[in-house]
Amino acid sequence: MNRRRIGETSLEVTEISFGGAAIGGLYRAVDRDSAEATFNLAWDAGIRYFDTAPFYGFGLSERRMGDGLRGKPRDSYVLSTKVGRLLRPVPEDQIPDYSYVDPLPFTVDYDYSYDGIMRSFEFSHARLGLNKIDILFVHDIGAYTHGEEANAKHFKDLMDSGLRALEELKSSGAISAFGLGVNEVQVCLDVMERASIDCILLAGRYTLLDRDATRTLLPLCERTKTSLVVGGVFNSGILATGPVPGSHFDYGPASPDILDRVGRMEGIAKENGIPLAAAALEFPLRNPNVATVLIGTAKPSSLQRNLDILGTPVPDEAWAAFDAQAINT
Repeated sequence: MNRRRIGETSLEVTEISFGGAAIGGLYRAVDRDSAEATFNLAWDAGIRYFDTAPFYGFGLSERRMGDGLRGKPRDSYVLSTKVGRLLRPVPEDQIPDYSYVDPLPFTVDYDYSYDGIMRSFEFSHARLGLNKIDILFVHDIGAYTHGEEANAKHFKDLMDSGLRALEELKSSGAISAFGLGVNEVQVCLDVMERASIDCILLAGRYTLLDRDATRTLLPLCERTKTSLVVGGVFNSGILATGPVPGSHFDYGPASPDILDRVGRMEGIAKENGIPLAAAALEFPLRNPNVATVLIGTAKPSSLQRNLDILGTPVPDEAWAAFDAQAINT
């Protein structure tokens, strides 16, 4: 696979990468064999960038990702995980419901402080069973997750001390890059006003359908040489399935307007003889500020289906027609 550089670091990642939420049991139970088979397919296909987080299955994804990577030549892949949540053991009947099925027996406490980030980094090494993490993302900072009031404290913790932890880890060589892993644009702008970061894992906000990052964040990333890792490329699945009954957008049921827009996009794709999902995968990679597109699945068949349509040629006139149906342009 082609590779692209992360910011101004020496890290290079494959244009398609493997996201670890699904193998942590997001929305459905995933047994170890299915997780292993999906990971092995990603590796055999040439994917060499892997992303996980403590939050995904409350440690389950990190354990499974480490199992897959352990024994692989360490200079052959790039690994990222996240900070901002600490796991705390609880009785089985107190495990919170964050849409992970059969997670490990923990709850999560938010902590964006210096000590919280350092502890999270150490714990992730232990869960992964690996001695090197390449990229740390500050996970879900912002009002989208916390609301304005709670986020004010978390943001202060990050600015007052959390960033210092990340800068120390990078300057010491413990990590090679750091950034944000979020679902919103505004917090990226807020952080970048105050600090220099290498990359942003942005989920669902620079896609064929949702262009929220286009007006302000992308120009800023270009000026600051900050790379984008694009997640949520199918916008909770609707760009993969089309506007079928029960379609979801942005983690909830799709509105009539979204269903209508995606229906028109599906028609454009059919007119041009291409799968809508192929255009969704290709769209972010047209921008040089995008380093990679994450594919998150725990089904080998789903991963193979996406790999099979990679690189599908999309005519210029189709891109223009898609643009006319997108939101937040």
